[in-house]
Amino acid sequence: MNLRFWARWRWVRLTRDGWWFATVVACIALVALNTGNNLLYLLLAMLLSLVIASLIMAEVSLRGVVPRRQPPPRVHARDPFLMGIVLRNEKRRFPSFSIEVEDLCDDQVVDKRCYFLKIPAGRTQQTSYRHTLTRRGRYVFTAFRISTKFPFALFRTSRYVEHRSEVVVFPALLPLSHWPQALTVAVGELTLGKLGRRGNFHALREYRVGDDPRDIHWRSAARRQRLMVREHEVEAVPQVTLLVDNSLPAELHRDEAAQQQIERVISWGASLGMFYLEHGYALRLCTRGPGPALPLLWSPTTLGRLLTTLALLKTVTPDVPFQPLPKQGALGGGPPASPMAGERSDYLMIVRPGATLAREAALCHVVEAA
Repeated sequence: MNLRFWARWRWVRLTRDGWWFATVVACIALVALNTGNNLLYLLLAMLLSLVIASLIMAEVSLRGVVPRRQPPPRVHARDPFLMGIVLRNEKRRFPSFSIEVEDLCDDQVVDKRCYFLKIPAGRTQQTSYRHTLTRRGRYVFTAFRISTKFPFALFRTSRYVEHRSEVVVFPALLPLSHWPQALTVAVGELTLGKLGRRGNFHALREYRVGDDPRDIHWRSAARRQRLMVREHEVEAVPQVTLLVDNSLPAELHRDEAAQQQIERVISWGASLGMFYLEHGYALRLCTRGPGPALPLLWSPTTLGRLLTTLALLKTVTPDVPFQPLPKQGALGGGPPASPMAGERSDYLMIVRPGATLAREAALCHVVEAA
């Protein structure tokens, strides 16, 4: 669909009242031609002038109207959201009346409309429509269709306005109330190998421009005759690694039930990841696919990176390996070891029911996303 081509044209369509009006005009025209009555010709001319005035006023109302889209900061699959629509009338003198705005997602008209009764000249108005996207992934909103039936509701005049926006729909979130307690309890505490404002004492160093004066160690500064500041390590945090098995045999890629199982696996990963980050856990995410795994996430501000990665995660075949497992020794210990009987593991693998387990499952607590 070439929107730049269609944007040059106006689309005019008769409304239901317009069809009745056209029928009356046609009947009067037929009678006037058969009888030659001047009064009927005068009446016909008056009715046709209404048609001309309607088309001109509709064009004036649509001209200079610029829409803009305001998507919400976070959208999850199957959750209703409000899409903001901002409409500005850039005409200097004339207002616009009775404007309807329809959004186009992937060149398909969204089933909701926004209505603006009057937009004064040089003013901006805003409203929103409620919509639900059923699947995660990237959606492209390509344009708007702006319509009006002003002034007499005889015609619906429309035009297209190109405006491209991308919305990443995150996986659906699942409630945690019915999950095993082992999945929502902190596991192995590790000290992050980086410096922070507070935590265990690390070392003393000379003062540098920009350091917090509250960190100056005055006793050492007096003894050494120069300013010294304290350095701290970030306090120990619980860490967990999520392995999301996004594999599906090639013969099941078109199976809707199997695809729903994969979507549930990804929803489990998103829900658990959000829980851990919001409760102060450090989190790593590993999936099947090329490229390195996400770096360590240890703040709720990094939740967007986790959800975006899962939203755009593609289904692969079981022969694609997991991204390399992170070494915990780089943060505070030796290489990862297999959990002993009765121990809680720092690694959680989420798989679909009946899936063939990967070799990494020996190091993980395996959960079926039923």
